[in-house]
Amino acid sequence: MPQNGVCIRTNHLNKTFGPIPAVRDLDLEVHEGSRFGLLGPNGAGKTTTVRILSGLLIQTSGTATVCGFDINTHRDKIKAVTGLLPETPGLYSKLSAVEFLEFIGALNGYSKDASHRRIDQLLAILGLESRQDDLLESYSSGMKQKVLVASTLLHEPKLVFLDEPASRLDPSASALVKELILALAEETATTFFVCTHQTSLAEDICDVIGIIINGQLMTLGSPQEIIATAKAANLEKAYLKIVGGKVDRQALLAWRA
Repeated sequence: MPQNGVCIRTNHLNKTFGPIPAVRDLDLEVHEGSRFGLLGPNGAGKTTTVRILSGLLIQTSGTATVCGFDINTHRDKIKAVTGLLPETPGLYSKLSAVEFLEFIGALNGYSKDASHRRIDQLLAILGLESRQDDLLESYSSGMKQKVLVASTLLHEPKLVFLDEPASRLDPSASALVKELILALAEETATTFFVCTHQTSLAEDICDVIGIIINGQLMTLGSPQEIIATAKAANLEKAYLKIVGGKVDRQALLAWRA
């Protein structure tokens, strides 16, 4: 299991798709019980990194351990002790929340009694008891995301990967997801690995952030450390300094000349 408090360790991890590098020489440590954020623009390599670490994709070169298991030889064990919420997950809208979670529990080998105990616990934490028997098609986006988070946590993973957990949500639902991650991290002592391009989400919930650009890890530290190093007012401004986000107004308005 996690060695010396390290939940994830990568060593010169690389992934290419043909001639295109997606992850470049990634060296990373994520400590047990932390809320780690991998922050970067779309196409930076965040999802590819998560797919490698969760056992869904084979790296081109390099090594990594996840919860003490080698990604080359123990992918099935990694899948058993981790949870993954992808950016575009699926829900069976004609099922109720309980029915959907029972289905997920069965896929994970839970007995009906064990599954129901865990489902009751998660629905209570998430505040969904009063709607647990309603069809998922009647749920708001935020409520559906709660159910999806519950399905990810159902088998009590030691590590949870969340890929853009708030990208499709309105501001109120996004705020709800932030509160949810913080509450679950506190109540379950689970390690969270959050991929996002939203600086506000990363700043609010992550205690350590890595900024990745074109598959390469550019900086690593707490939000406060990154802000101080970049000499910026907040994480958004620090992020823009690192990734480059300045608008060329003259070029933008050149058509008017």
